[in-house]
Amino acid sequence: MFPFSTCRAIPLLVCFLSPLAAEPPAPPDRYDSIIVTGTPEPLPLEESDRAVVSLPVRAQALLFTTFIDFLRLDPSLDLRQRAPNGLQADLSIRGATFGQTLVLLNGRRMNDPQSGHHHLDLPVPLESVERIEVLRGAGSTLYGSDATGGVVHLVTNPPEASEIRLQLGYGSWGTQQQRVSMTGVRGNLSQQLAVSRDFSTGFIENRDYRSLMAASTTRYKSALGPTDIDLAWSDKPFGAEQFYGNFNSWERTKTWFASMRQGLGQKTEAAFSYRRHTDLFVLFRDRPQVFTNRHAAESWHGTLRRREELAPNVTLHYGGEGFGENIDSTNLGLHDRARGAAYAMLDVRVLRRFSFSTGLRNEVVKGLPGEMNPTAAVGYWATQKLKFRGSVSRAFRLPTFTDLYYHDPGNRGSPDLRPERSWSYEGGLDARPVSNIRLQATLFHRKDNDGIDYARTSPADIWRARNIQRLRFTGLETSAAFRLRGSQLLDLAYTGLKGSSEPMPGLQSKYAFNYPVHHFVAGYTGLLPGRVALRTRIGALERLNRGSYATWDLSATRATGRWRPYAQFTNLTNTRYQEILGVVMQARTLIVGTEFVWPRP
Repeated sequence: MFPFSTCRAIPLLVCFLSPLAAEPPAPPDRYDSIIVTGTPEPLPLEESDRAVVSLPVRAQALLFTTFIDFLRLDPSLDLRQRAPNGLQADLSIRGATFGQTLVLLNGRRMNDPQSGHHHLDLPVPLESVERIEVLRGAGSTLYGSDATGGVVHLVTNPPEASEIRLQLGYGSWGTQQQRVSMTGVRGNLSQQLAVSRDFSTGFIENRDYRSLMAASTTRYKSALGPTDIDLAWSDKPFGAEQFYGNFNSWERTKTWFASMRQGLGQKTEAAFSYRRHTDLFVLFRDRPQVFTNRHAAESWHGTLRRREELAPNVTLHYGGEGFGENIDSTNLGLHDRARGAAYAMLDVRVLRRFSFSTGLRNEVVKGLPGEMNPTAAVGYWATQKLKFRGSVSRAFRLPTFTDLYYHDPGNRGSPDLRPERSWSYEGGLDARPVSNIRLQATLFHRKDNDGIDYARTSPADIWRARNIQRLRFTGLETSAAFRLRGSQLLDLAYTGLKGSSEPMPGLQSKYAFNYPVHHFVAGYTGLLPGRVALRTRIGALERLNRGSYATWDLSATRATGRWRPYAQFTNLTNTRYQEILGVVMQARTLIVGTEFVWPRP
C-alpha cells in the first residue's frame, strides 16, 4: 500500500491540469526528434525498430536539478540512489543489474572498469547536456561489453547562439547551487564552457557533499568533415553513511575525460577517448587508519567507422574498435586488460513502410575466448498510424575489477568469475491514432547465463561474488503521451517485470532480485499564463519482497526573459523510502533560485 500522504497528493495532479487554459505557441513535436542510439546512423525516432526514448534536457534544464532526474521519467529505468542530486546512483534497465547498463557520452564509453557503482559518476554539468537517449534492451552488437539491459546516452551540443547563463540556487539541508555556462558561435565554430558547484551539509549526519564539475564542448565543420572535442572534469567528496553496510564511511571521486571525433569525408569517421577515475574510500570517517582504499582506473577507446550505400534503401555499416583498461589500487592491486572488436551491420529501410537491420560483432578479449554478438530487428508500418517492431540480440558483460579482486570486512570478489552472456527478445507496437496522442507497448524477455551477483548465507556472513545461472526476466512496457492544449504534455507509463533464476538454497542475493515488480510514472509539463513553465511527476513502484512507495516532484520556472526564477520541490509527500536497502533517502526538499541570461532572448 502507498503511504496515505501520497494517496492524498495524487488527486492534486488533476488540479494542476484542469485550469491551464493559456494557448502559448507549441514547441517542436518531440516525436519527430532525431536519435543516434541503437542505430549506426541518425534516424527519426519513429523509424527506430528498437525501444528508444529521447528526453529533451536543455529545453527543461531549470525544471530539474541534475541529469539523473530525467532518468526517473522512464519506469523501465530503475534508479537506485545512495545520495540525492546524482552524487552516487546505480541504474538498472529492465531488471538488469547496474553493471549491465552501458553509459555513453557523445558515443564514447563512460563505464568504469573498477566498479559499476561509478558508471553514472559523469563529469558533465546539466547545462552541457542537450538530450538523453535511452535504448532499452541489448546493444552489444554496436557497443560491446555491458550493454545487456540497455544503454543511456548523453548527447552534448553547444546552443546555436552565443550566450552567457548564470545560475544561483539555495535550498533545504544547506543546499547551494552555482552554475555558469558560456557559449560562443562564429561561423562553423561553436564552443561551450560550463562550470557547476553543488553543496549540501546533508539531511542527516555524514551525508554532506560537494560536487564540482567543468566541461568544454567544441564543434567545428570543415571541408574534411565535422570535428568534435570534449573535455570534462569533476571532483566529488561526500559522506557515505551506510552506503556499503553499517559503517560511517566517507568517499571522494575524481574524473578526467577527453575525447575527439573527426569526420573523414561523408562516409568515414575516427574517434578516440580517454577517461581517468580515482576513488578514495574510507570505511570509518572518524578512524581512517582502520581501512582506507585508493583506486585509480584508466580506460581508452578508439574507433574507426564507415558506411557504404549499396542501393538507394540499403546501407552497410562496418568498423573496428580497440579498448584498454587498467587499475592501480591499494585493495585490488595492479591489473590491466585489452580487447578489440570488428562489426558489420546491414540496414534496409523504406521510410514509413518497412525496415530491417541485422549485424554481427566479434569482440576478442585478451586471455578469454572471443564474444560473437549478433542482432536482428524489423519494423513494419501496417498503416501510417500503426507500426509493429521486433528484435533479437545477444549481449555480454565483462566482470569489473571489483567483481574480481575486491575485499573488505563485508564484501569479497572472485577472480574466477566468468563473463555474463545473455539473449534478449522483444516485440512491440507504436500507434498514433490522432496527431496529439502516441501509444506504445513492448513485451520483452531476457535470458542471462553466468550472471554476476553477490550472495551470502546469513546476515552475519559477508557478500561473495559468484556466477548465477538461468536468470530470466520477462516484462511489459506501456506508455501513452497526450498533447493537451498548446504546449501541455501529459505522459503516463507503466512497466511490469518478473524474474527467476536457478535455485539458490540458503543464499540471499544482493543485487539481482532488487528490481521493481510494478513501476508507474505520470508526468506533466506545460506553460501557465505569464509564461511560467510547470513540471510535475508522480512515481510509484513496488520492489520485489520490499513493498511499495510513491514520490511526487514539482517544479516551476519563468520560461522567458533575462531573469528566470525557479523553484524545485522533490518528495513533496515526505515519503520515507530506500532505493538501496539500508540507505535512507532524503525527505521533502525545496530549492529556489534564479538564472540570468545574456543577451536577453
